[in-house]
Amino acid sequence: MPSLPRLVVITDWRLPRTRLLSALERALEAGPDVAVQHRHPEASGRLFLEEARLVADVCRARGRALFVNGRLDVALLVGAHLHLPASGPSPRDVRPHLPDGRLISVAVHDAQEAEAATGADFALVSPVFAPGSKPGDTRATLGPEGFRTLAARLPCPALALGGMTPERARTVPGARGVAVISAVLEADDPREAARALLDACGEAHGGGE
Repeated sequence: MPSLPRLVVITDWRLPRTRLLSALERALEAGPDVAVQHRHPEASGRLFLEEARLVADVCRARGRALFVNGRLDVALLVGAHLHLPASGPSPRDVRPHLPDGRLISVAVHDAQEAEAATGADFALVSPVFAPGSKPGDTRATLGPEGFRTLAARLPCPALALGGMTPERARTVPGARGVAVISAVLEADDPREAARALLDACGEAHGGGE
């Protein structure tokens, strides 16, 4: 089974395509602990697959993991791992359809979703802080202690998602790592931004794993 990522960079297709792909390429240079999640809820099925192939090429060239959000068919077509939204099927539903060695991540926002994560390899727990990429998001944030509470209920490791910065990553107890969008994709240097987040996660674990 592949090792689990400590940093997941989630795509934002509102950015120009060339800028997004370039930022992903730079971020993946930060090391093997960085993975990408392809997410584009507004895209048609055909466009989503086209974009997934582009991102898969970027990840494959660097030997990095790609997770496809919510689409088992697309994950199979591009040879990727799978991320399941909270409203999607359960890990137990999809696991039999994935080849050996494929990972499943799940979205978790509350205790009920945490308990439904059985069978997942890791969870993205959110929103820990207000998401920088979603200024209109009015959901109550979990904060570090809320994250700790949900992480303790999970049957798998947890990554913190939502407004994560290196400074905030150091304050979140029990996180294996973080997932981000704008903190890396909109950084002046995505590689250095990714490295700073990884370093902060290592410090939060008392010097890394």
